[in-house]
Amino acid sequence: MSEIILMSDPKVAAVPVQDCGERLSDVRLSDVRSRGGLPVDGRKQDGTGAFAQLRAGVLDRLLDAQAALPDGLRLLFVEGYRPPALQSRYFDEYAAELRAANPDWPDDRIRSSASRYVSPPEIAPHSAGAAVDLTLVDADGRELDLGTRVNANPEESAGACYTHADNIGAQARANRRLLGSVLTGAGLVNYPTEWWHWSYGDRYWALATGAPSALYGPAHR
Repeated sequence: MSEIILMSDPKVAAVPVQDCGERLSDVRLSDVRSRGGLPVDGRKQDGTGAFAQLRAGVLDRLLDAQAALPDGLRLLFVEGYRPPALQSRYFDEYAAELRAANPDWPDDRIRSSASRYVSPPEIAPHSAGAAVDLTLVDADGRELDLGTRVNANPEESAGACYTHADNIGAQARANRRLLGSVLTGAGLVNYPTEWWHWSYGDRYWALATGAPSALYGPAHR
């Protein structure tokens, strides 16, 4: 397995942002459905509908990726935009769990370990409207086997949440390859500690692709 660059790496924060000004789009709107639509899961639903928002360029690429799937399979959208305050809460809560379990760890290790699962708020792709958590479903809406549940952390999954983990079955591995092939083909990049997390236009994407700057900075609704 190649070396993984974590979200907490200073190289990610050093990527400049030149926001292109795209608005957030709701993946549930009729114009999206007219292009094939995306099944939307309710597990991260919030009162304002923020979870179903994405930058338009990311949404376009998701629809392209879904169109490339074999007949009978679709992408299941779980979560897109995450307001900065919610991102901070998620990060702080997971960091607190790690600190309680590992009281001898210094702050920098807590931060880097936490970033395997939740991005530091100041550079979070979800808060830019640039990232999506998703999985695959069949024609009846049943989730395919991808080795772990969406949003399984490294502790509970014994590292099986890592995209290229070797402690998953052959079918799960094949499904991850399929998911990765259509999303990569559409221009998105994966965060390798989370098989379900893909992004386009954010700082991590820029670093991974060699783009001179990110297209999307923190978004506000």
